[in-house]
Amino acid sequence: MSNLLTRRLTLLADAQYRSVLAGGLRGIERETLRIDPTGHMADTPHPVALGSALTHPEITTDYAETLLEFITPAEHDIATTLDKLDGIHRFAYSKLGTEMLWSQSMPCELPPEEKIAIAWYGTSNIGMLKHVYRRGLALRYGKAMQCIAGIHYNFSLDENLWRVLDQHENPQQKLSAKAYQSESYFATIRNFRRYSWLLMYLFGASPALSANFLRGRAHKLERLSDDTLFLPYATSLRMSDLGYQNDAQSGLSPHENCLDSYVATLTKAVNQPYAPYAEIGTKRDGEWVQLSTNVIQIENEYYATIRPKRVIRSGERPLQALCSRGVQYIEVRCMDVDPFEPVGISLQTGRFLDAFLLFCALEESAKISEEEGRLHTGNFARTVKEGRRPGLTLLRDGVETPLADWGRALVERIRPVAELLDRQRGGTEYVDALNAQLPKLADPEQTPSARVLREIRALNGSYTAFGLRQSERHAATFRSRPPTAEEQAYFSSLAASSLAEQEELERTQTGNFDDFVAAYRASNLCKDFADVPC
Repeated sequence: MSNLLTRRLTLLADAQYRSVLAGGLRGIERETLRIDPTGHMADTPHPVALGSALTHPEITTDYAETLLEFITPAEHDIATTLDKLDGIHRFAYSKLGTEMLWSQSMPCELPPEEKIAIAWYGTSNIGMLKHVYRRGLALRYGKAMQCIAGIHYNFSLDENLWRVLDQHENPQQKLSAKAYQSESYFATIRNFRRYSWLLMYLFGASPALSANFLRGRAHKLERLSDDTLFLPYATSLRMSDLGYQNDAQSGLSPHENCLDSYVATLTKAVNQPYAPYAEIGTKRDGEWVQLSTNVIQIENEYYATIRPKRVIRSGERPLQALCSRGVQYIEVRCMDVDPFEPVGISLQTGRFLDAFLLFCALEESAKISEEEGRLHTGNFARTVKEGRRPGLTLLRDGVETPLADWGRALVERIRPVAELLDRQRGGTEYVDALNAQLPKLADPEQTPSARVLREIRALNGSYTAFGLRQSERHAATFRSRPPTAEEQAYFSSLAASSLAEQEELERTQTGNFDDFVAAYRASNLCKDFADVPC
């Protein structure tokens, strides 16, 4: 452990401060495709019984019309979060009829591009903005990419925890509370970048995919069967260069050293034209096809394994919220859907993530140079494509180090954090979650990605057969536990009120869509932030 981590753990172990460990919040956004009983993508619109995808706070869609997104409320304990996620799934299944939810991160076998419907949010200006944005994504990345699913893990620490650290480490209070908190979250992000390869090794669960997903793109995958491509040692092809990436964003570096640089870089990307997109234009035959011809249409298009976030207010853009009120939480975006868990993530995984992220927050975190950033990117890329390769090494401080050795050392560095969380909460769940990862580091065959491949091979090498079998098992689990009367009333009320809210938006809006887009693009994205090194 570093001296800083030791001091912080000692401080937070003090009885007068230990309660701040319980004050943070956890939320999950789970994406999942709707499929028909044969395992093909459903061709039905978003079920009205689930409510409005535009205005419902917990059930919406992501990029494709069939790609559901379930959003939990933020809770203090991940166990409560997962209970809420389970409730959303059970309500959804009560309205899906014969359809099911796909159990994998990588899509089921997809229809031709023209048959994949882009998510629809109604005719209001804000609804059309969301739809046209997705039209642009289809142009830039292809529709198949819009069907990839993941688990987004939203994590915050009690704001009082940051105050305690600031008061003890910086008695002169050189930074405002907002600035200190933002700086601390960016330090957390930098450590996440250093060590997130470990999450891909331990929890990656997408070593194979449907053969029709790549749509003719060049690749170096191997064929497992007629319908399945894979890499023998991969952990997460979803997070590899086969996933959600393109040339336009390749020049964007993470800029995790401070809020100013992060905001300035994304503001520039939102306003900087990109020649191939300019050739397409924003309209074809009078119809909007993308919101802009710039590197990214809006700031959310910037793909990253982790993002600094702030809850936005009505009419506010994400960067504006960060500029005005600082970082409130972080969103971890690299976690695969666990195909062996009905809700896509286990409680034990959540406990490990909490300990891992708190470690990232409390450990020393120096600024990252461009060269070091490339090293972290390289370690991550090696792990997602060949993490289980015998003898695989990663670059640690410029030295090739066996992944397993570094992983075990990292788990031991996290252990005191897990022990502190267990003392605060009572019990041994956090240490147990850490210990459960050690067999994976001793034997790659214990990892989820290895298990996925074994089970695919047992089904004649068919990724589709495996995905359908898991989807059927999860569907049976949820259908055997229908919503309680109270849950049914709660979600039905949310559905009805969301539909009414969308209808009201469409009925009362003024102005045309062209003017709305122009005003949105012209809104101030903190242009006064200087693009200077942090």
